[in-house]
Amino acid sequence: MEFYQTQYSLLQARSLSERVVKQLRLDRDEAFFAAHGVNPARLGADADSGAIRATARTSARQRAAVDLLLEHIAIAPIRGSALVDIKYTSNDPAMSAKIANAWAQQFMAGSIDRRFASTVDARRFLEGRLNDLRTRLEQSERAAVTYANNSGIVTLSTSRGEDGRTSTERTLAAADLEALNTALTQATADRIAAESRASGAPDNSPSSPALAQLRQKRSDIASDYARLMVQFEPGYPSARALAAQLKVLDASIAREEGRGLSGRTTEYREARSREEALTERVNALKTQLSRQQSASIQYNIYQREADTNRQLYDALLQRYKEIGVAGVGANNIAIVDPARPSERPSAPNLPMNMVIALLGGIVLASLVTFSLNQIDEGFRDPAQVGRMLDVPFLGSVPEVEGGDALKALLDFKSAVSEAYLSIRSNLAFSTDHGVPRSLMVTSTRPGEGKSTTSFALATVLARTGQRVLLIDADMRNPSGHHYAGVSNHAGLSNLLAGENDWEKLIVHPEGFAFSVMPAGPQPPNAAELLSSDRMKNLINQMLEHFTNIVVDSPPILGLADAPLLARSVEGSIMVIEAEGVAARGVKSALTRLQAVHAHIFGVVMTKLEDRHADAGYGYGYGYSYGNKPSD
Repeated sequence: MEFYQTQYSLLQARSLSERVVKQLRLDRDEAFFAAHGVNPARLGADADSGAIRATARTSARQRAAVDLLLEHIAIAPIRGSALVDIKYTSNDPAMSAKIANAWAQQFMAGSIDRRFASTVDARRFLEGRLNDLRTRLEQSERAAVTYANNSGIVTLSTSRGEDGRTSTERTLAAADLEALNTALTQATADRIAAESRASGAPDNSPSSPALAQLRQKRSDIASDYARLMVQFEPGYPSARALAAQLKVLDASIAREEGRGLSGRTTEYREARSREEALTERVNALKTQLSRQQSASIQYNIYQREADTNRQLYDALLQRYKEIGVAGVGANNIAIVDPARPSERPSAPNLPMNMVIALLGGIVLASLVTFSLNQIDEGFRDPAQVGRMLDVPFLGSVPEVEGGDALKALLDFKSAVSEAYLSIRSNLAFSTDHGVPRSLMVTSTRPGEGKSTTSFALATVLARTGQRVLLIDADMRNPSGHHYAGVSNHAGLSNLLAGENDWEKLIVHPEGFAFSVMPAGPQPPNAAELLSSDRMKNLINQMLEHFTNIVVDSPPILGLADAPLLARSVEGSIMVIEAEGVAARGVKSALTRLQAVHAHIFGVVMTKLEDRHADAGYGYGYGYSYGNKPSD
């Protein structure tokens, strides 16, 4: 799959588009630009001078042609096969077919070029090595020849073994010695034969043809003379004539035998002289061959060096040839069907476009609807609280103009005071004994109106004649003493740290009908102080003197204080800011309280704008004492 994906990417490469533009000269073809609705006269027309404008126009036309090809080419692999459709779209069907065919051809040519170019570095390296080895081979062969000439080594025949080593089989000196040694052997045999003939008996020695003829003739005459002697006396004329002929023949035979003996002697001397000359020459050649054999040790060294260089050179040359033809092998890419001009336009397809538009609209609408549903916004409508959080909704508090919620709370006729009074009424139905005697007010994060709600509930409860104590348990970021206008030099942190006289830590702020216990000095680790049962015991002791205790707790997310405090009170109230913390964050905070088995009385929504209150909570707050006329 990686190979095919690589080929598909190469089919859409910009370099391939540039090759097609160069082959078909599309940057100079006005019909090409016209087939794509492009006016080439505007390309590069913003240059300053004429020469620059011409250069810029040429470059711009080339870039435009390349970009047009890339925009209108389509590579479509055929699923389940190794085939690929190359499609090109333009206003001219003949132009589209020509470009599609050129695209495939240039892809094949580019593939071969890449394979050939991949060996450029190797071929360049081998060329350098071949030049070096060629020089070394020439030098080693020249050294071997020079040494052979200086040493008189003339090689007649050589052979090369399977390992490529050159071995000398015959030299001139060895051939001469072999030939002369053969001649010497023959000369020795001839001398021995001549010596035997020269020292042998004349009758036993081979005779010449003339001598044989004379002897044959004497034998015939002697036979005739013997027949005459049977009938006649030696003085018979015919017998005397034959006797005279025999004398003459005997003299001739004697002369011929003497001549033969002299010839054998001469032949022997010549044979001995030839043998001695050959012996002297053979001895000289032996000495010369012995010197050449001694010199052949160094000659063989030169020869082996030349053989080694020749083997290296031949091996590198063969490798160079293999690399040179590596990229010119058989191509695994072939054109199955060449592109032909289309007989009808491929676009626009109105039915298909309508179907695509319909499906696209449905998908887009579904995505938008799903995205809007997934957007985790804060609560804007009080009706969302009970539905999304699955906890009771105690009430909502409107946004105070100017941000002075405490001043609005002290005004009994204000919408804020009325809202908290309604919350107190709803809170009375949360238990079987009315308003919880001890409750904790917390929120998801700071700034949601948690402390304001704590003061408001303490104020509303105190109006009914109850003895109310407000404890500022936010020892990390205390704010209760600011609301009450008292000092924070001592408070809850002192009690949790070990002090037992809690009564002297309670203050009675002026203008409020309830008592306040400030947070006190900030401890190093508030969670450690709250992790013991001392807080629960203190609240039980204080309930003997107070009807209701309201605890202003730290926020939940990121801190462990609120879950620890929830174990010490009867229940908790969650304060959320309208359009503030996302629903996911509120759910996470409630989950942390439920994890410690805290009882949650309900949720109070603060900073609610009038338009949301009117839409989601009946009459809203415009019906309270005529402060704001209702719509």
